Amino acid sequence: MRIMGRPRALVAAVAACLLLAGCGSGPSQVGAAFLMGDREVTQDQVQELIDKAVREQPAAQQLAQQHKLDQLGRAIVSQLVVHELVTRAAQREGLAADEQLVNQALAQDPLATPVPTTGVDPSQLPGQIAYRTRDHREAITDQVLMRALAQKYFEKLSVTFDYTSVVSDDGGAQPASMREKAFAKADEMAASPAAAAQVIQADTAAGQQTSIGERVPAVQAPDLAATVVFGALPGTVVAFQPSAQQAAWIVAVIRQRDLSTPQSVDQATEPTASQLVAIGQRLLQPYVDESGLRLNPRYGVWDPVAMDVAASAAETTGAVVSVKGPAQP
Repeated sequence: MRIMGRPRALVAAVAACLLLAGCGSGPSQVGAAFLMGDREVTQDQVQELIDKAVREQPAAQQLAQQHKLDQLGRAIVSQLVVHELVTRAAQREGLAADEQLVNQALAQDPLATPVPTTGVDPSQLPGQIAYRTRDHREAITDQVLMRALAQKYFEKLSVTFDYTSVVSDDGGAQPASMREKAFAKADEMAASPAAAAQVIQADTAAGQQTSIGERVPAVQAPDLAATVVFGALPGTVVAFQPSAQQAAWIVAVIRQRDLSTPQSVDQATEPTASQLVAIGQRLLQPYVDESGLRLNPRYGVWDPVAMDVAASAAETTGAVVSVKGPAQP
């Protein structure tokens, strides 16, 4: 099987170099942008960053004129959530940011230059503005920590999964209906411990692209290692589009996720710095549910496939569904 990894929007902002903030008191406060355990980031904090961006960034002024500052708010909240997650992961894993790398990045500071108002992918523009608006040392430190997290596990990380695919639909491969079919198939596969095998068996008989027991080490596929397949826990069904350029969805049930066995493969691929940051961010995925993230609906919903905030449940990039019923032996 060949699945192409989708470029990560949060990494693209600082691809050549390396690249959240959170403070607060108790939970359940009306003014919270999000709550994570006993940590709170307030709407006022997010608004202060939006206001700062509009003052300092011509690209943010352009978004304001286009009435699109809600996009910037989601990008800021996304980065602040990731900051909280990577802080928790670093504490648990005993990781510290390499100050030499942080200082080297700050010396060149890729965030010092304003975001261009033209020639930037519109989907990446809010994230790039958000990075530049935040404290630069903190933003870069987060990226260095995610890289360190990936380096700790990259050579030992592998997943085993069964999958089927959605490659066409009755409406002529319309993206929206393909997404709906993939989501419906994910729900069907998660209905019981035996359901996924039954769905895949039927799809195999119908000529769909499927596989059982697909085992992929991260060292063999760094791009794939940054996707939801490597972040989801066993007993979970995921639906996602591996590449925005390809009209196909993958629906997979995760059977095993191994972070402790050194992987020996014939052809290992050396990851780039940007790929390591993306893999490190993906390794934060299990921390989301564990942390009890609660997001203010005014910003949208958490998208576990993209590891950021989507405007609504209808605009997420995929689905993660827990299999119902007792685990199979």
